[in-house]
Amino acid sequence: MARDTTDDRPVEDIAELAAYLEAGCKPVEDWRIGTEHEKFPFYASNNAPVPYEGDRGIARLLEGMQDKLGWQPILDDGRIIGLYDPTGLGGAISLEPGGQFELSGAPLETIHQTCRESNAHLAQLRLIADPLGIKFLGLGASPKWSLADTPKMPKSRYDIMRAYMPKKGTQGLDMMHRTSTIQVNLDFSSEADMRRKMQVAYRLQPVATALFANSPFTEGRPNGLQSWRADIWRDTDNDRCGVLPFVFADDFGFMDYVQWVLDVPMYFVLREGRYIDCTRVTFRQFMDGALDGEIPNPRPTWGDWTNHLSTVFPEVRLKRFIEMRGADGGPWRRICALPALWVGLLYDETALDAADALTRSWSYQDVVALRDAVPVEGLGASIGNQSVRDIAYQVLGIAREGLKARARLNAEGFDETHFLAPLEEIAARGTTAAEQMVTKYHSVWGGSVEPAFLEYAY
Repeated sequence: MARDTTDDRPVEDIAELAAYLEAGCKPVEDWRIGTEHEKFPFYASNNAPVPYEGDRGIARLLEGMQDKLGWQPILDDGRIIGLYDPTGLGGAISLEPGGQFELSGAPLETIHQTCRESNAHLAQLRLIADPLGIKFLGLGASPKWSLADTPKMPKSRYDIMRAYMPKKGTQGLDMMHRTSTIQVNLDFSSEADMRRKMQVAYRLQPVATALFANSPFTEGRPNGLQSWRADIWRDTDNDRCGVLPFVFADDFGFMDYVQWVLDVPMYFVLREGRYIDCTRVTFRQFMDGALDGEIPNPRPTWGDWTNHLSTVFPEVRLKRFIEMRGADGGPWRRICALPALWVGLLYDETALDAADALTRSWSYQDVVALRDAVPVEGLGASIGNQSVRDIAYQVLGIAREGLKARARLNAEGFDETHFLAPLEEIAARGTTAAEQMVTKYHSVWGGSVEPAFLEYAY
């Protein structure tokens, strides 16, 4: 989320909260694709992380992008922490806790547009970053820097999270500072459509994790994992993360999700421009008056609710759209491949039927077991008598047919199917990017991760 919301209208009752999510329902012709990607800034001279301050720091990078784009700054205590397009037609740029630079793309109609947007962003970024000696790394987790080495961005909400995370799991600070992702946000037409998309997305999220796995190093050495990023999420904060069992129910709906979010501990409320730590209460307790007399305007507002929705982190997140959260960050071709995968599966009815039929027999327990296996085993993990590689073949075939059926052509007359090529190559090869990197580490890279900063730089 690029910036936290201020909306002082009071929330009256729980039914309104479910109605808020239901208001995201859109007719098919209004469905859009919103793609987000993060990357690690580093100095090209020595592969060191980029701090916030300084003549060649991230603040200077954001200021340069502001001048380039004409976007409005997002400020926190007077410091620039992001940018947004004031016309509402573009996207936003934000900082993750360890300096990961994120583009939250605009809602677009086709993957052709999404890919042009990402390429334009990277080109604009290079114009500002190159004179500063800054490059960007497209991996799912920081391969070299320790937590102590990693700079901390001056965002008030992150200070609250840094104090809270170690109370809830062993890897929360690593999640914040040393992971990076690609994400796609998609629409739904009704509660039933949302249910089917959420259920298929939850079942297939581990397959996406395997196809995008490329975080096999920690502090300069192989870590024994194919997706360290995915493994980190397994012990970050189980109150707000993971695979949600109730999503698998035949009657799952908006209210079920609301009831879960209500019982997740809060991070903060935003009052008079100040972030107030509220980690000791859930949103339900907040609605019941738990903060009366402790904070200005102690009744929950719509700003509080929308901000709280952005601080739960399940494998698939529901807002007024659905967020796919299973993929490692990666090189530029995979920025376009992730929306191609999920649009192909979920935006064509025949493809969605096929994906649902392929996975319908998978129980919640099956999916959790697969989710736990994939960070280590990648495409070699299995569910039933099928490997993830075999499933990936079938899933990519379904996505290809879904994209063909969409028939969204670019100026040259090509449809969106070619954006699947990086994933089809991985499935055909049978080895993940992570496995390829580890092989190089033990051979042509000479036992060093430094070459990753060249081969995986934007």
